Amino acid sequence: MAKKPSTAGAGTPATAALAGAGIQFTAHSYRHDPANTNYGLEAATVLGVAPERVFKTLMADVGGTLAVAIVPVNGTLDLKALAQALGHKKAAMADPAAAQRRTGYVLGGISPLGQRQQSPTVLDESALLSDTIYVSGGRRGFDVELSPADLLALTHGTTAKIGNPARA
Repeated sequence: MAKKPSTAGAGTPATAALAGAGIQFTAHSYRHDPANTNYGLEAATVLGVAPERVFKTLMADVGGTLAVAIVPVNGTLDLKALAQALGHKKAAMADPAAAQRRTGYVLGGISPLGQRQQSPTVLDESALLSDTIYVSGGRRGFDVELSPADLLALTHGTTAKIGNPARA
């Protein structure tokens, strides 16, 4: 996997954070269809990647603090499991405007990397089954591919079973 400089692909805060940390990643740009609001599945389809390897970044309110949850795009977030992973009883999806303010990204382009403010981060443990995974690179139509270990290192994240798999 080739390291892309922050000017390659997008020049987003996410790629700047990756490049600044010396983390190997591959930038993947694609034409986003503005009519498509299922951003993660769109990325998996257009990039030709199994949906289990493409992860969406969700913001949740856990114990009065915004937290980052990263789960496969073909599944859903288990809010109770996220709360437990962070030592709380309950979690709720964050207000979209609050998520955008906290991260500095727009919905559909929220990256777990290079956010304005660091938040507690939990990556679904299924990510560890792949050598590399895809997450938003900081805008719609742009993903970065990197190792789950590197993602965890850069976000100071943890892993837990927080995703509900897709239903057949």
